Amino acid sequence: MRPVRVLIVDDQVLMRQGLRKLLEIEPAVEVVGDAAGAAAALALLERVETDVALVDVRMPHMDGIALIEAMSHRHPAVAAVILTTFDDDDYVFGGLRAGARGYLLKDTPPEELVSVLCRAARGETVLGGAAAARLVAGLRSDGAVGDGGGLSELSPREHEVARLVGDGATNREIARRLYITEGTVKNHISAVLRKLGLRDRTRLALYVAGHRPD
Repeated sequence: MRPVRVLIVDDQVLMRQGLRKLLEIEPAVEVVGDAAGAAAALALLERVETDVALVDVRMPHMDGIALIEAMSHRHPAVAAVILTTFDDDDYVFGGLRAGARGYLLKDTPPEELVSVLCRAARGETVLGGAAAARLVAGLRSDGAVGDGGGLSELSPREHEVARLVGDGATNREIARRLYITEGTVKNHISAVLRKLGLRDRTRLALYVAGHRPD
């Protein structure tokens, strides 16, 4: 299998070099470049085939969230994963709204970072534990999550479907993995939303992410 092609974007040279050295020894990952800022990253993306951009959230001139918004329009096939020291609501929510596929803190273990890069390249949305907890708490505070029961109320099949939605899988992918029809997948998702008191698929994905075991 081809390695995941990763672009590192961080304004701190020591962090860029450290991440490059860390990832270059991983057979599942190929570092295709690094950039000190958003403009350089966008220029590199025009020239280098990239699967995932690993982006610092706080950078001068154009921050990571603005970069991810620009990438979403100009390079939608590139998954963005935020790697930052800031465990902050504005960054978590802002990054996901901008189109980020992942949000991790810089104390994430190397093996977890590699796993997240690979999962993001497959189209999954992956949140570190702190980001997931903040996200679910924020959704609960505005009434978006929590009017229904918990995951324990779901049937085994509904639980499987919910877990796959949380992994970022499409209805077609869920149907293929569980050997059921897309129509059946839709019915299961509707039942899950009703039981959990959620309004839509996005909130279901975030709910599942926030209730994964440590």
